Amino acid sequence: MGWFWADPATPPQPIAPHPLPKLADLEPPDVQCTPPPPPPTDPVATPSYISKLNPLNYMPASIPNTREAPQQTVHLPLSREPSTIPRGDGAGGTWAYPSPQQMYNAMLRKGYTDTPAEHVEAMVAVHNFLNEGAWAEIREWERRFGAGLGKGWEICRRGEEGGARFAALEEAMGRREGEEVAEPKLLRFMGRPDEPTPKARVLGFMARLYPARFPDNPPFDRHDWFVQRQTAAGGAREVRYVIDYYSGPPEESGEPVFYLDVRPAVDGPVAACERVMRWGGDVWYRASGGSVREELARGGRR
Repeated sequence: MGWFWADPATPPQPIAPHPLPKLADLEPPDVQCTPPPPPPTDPVATPSYISKLNPLNYMPASIPNTREAPQQTVHLPLSREPSTIPRGDGAGGTWAYPSPQQMYNAMLRKGYTDTPAEHVEAMVAVHNFLNEGAWAEIREWERRFGAGLGKGWEICRRGEEGGARFAALEEAMGRREGEEVAEPKLLRFMGRPDEPTPKARVLGFMARLYPARFPDNPPFDRHDWFVQRQTAAGGAREVRYVIDYYSGPPEESGEPVFYLDVRPAVDGPVAACERVMRWGGDVWYRASGGSVREELARGGRR
């Protein structure tokens, strides 16, 4: 669920680790291009169009921010909302989301001509909201393990809620003392809606095996986000995160509900340890009575 577009005036970006040819190189002006395929007939079974766009290799390079389709009968905003997600590609600043007009133009270019223009603004709002939620989860992982596994366990052994408070408190104290808090940055991302994560496949198998205990609700999208982690030694390394996007039962008011499953990809023993520590730390904290002791301590302070 992610589109980020760089402003045209931004400095040239460094070459990505696995660059693809630019759209302009693939489609010279003097070449007759094949028209896009017709829109899918079953939008529910169709992979997310948004998930196929990548800020460094899949995103169209020149989507105009003006009305260009004759079938568009409503005005779409042209303003672009800046995200809170720092760029790690050397350009500085944060990634910017597309305007509703840009998103509509991009969808038309991909052949999705049956998209009602009046719905695009709401789609952009949901898209931006989900991206911000995914980044908040990634920051929580980085706040725990950015300084190493030892520091990560010191936080995780306090349980999920206690660990979050402890990490936030330490970060605030560091800022107060003038310490520079290293923030993670998004290098690039990749949509992989046709490739379920191992965890999603296991949950789908369990839903078929035990339908009464496991809901049959597969993720409607999957992303891999590549994040630049600032280490305690002052260096940086790339960490891949996997994100499963799920839809939940709507609210009584009819508002849609989404939830995300964000975790480091198990690309090595360190990432595996991080996942075990965060899950195991919370289990140990509750099993050892940590949550009860915390509630008693709160009651004693009242």
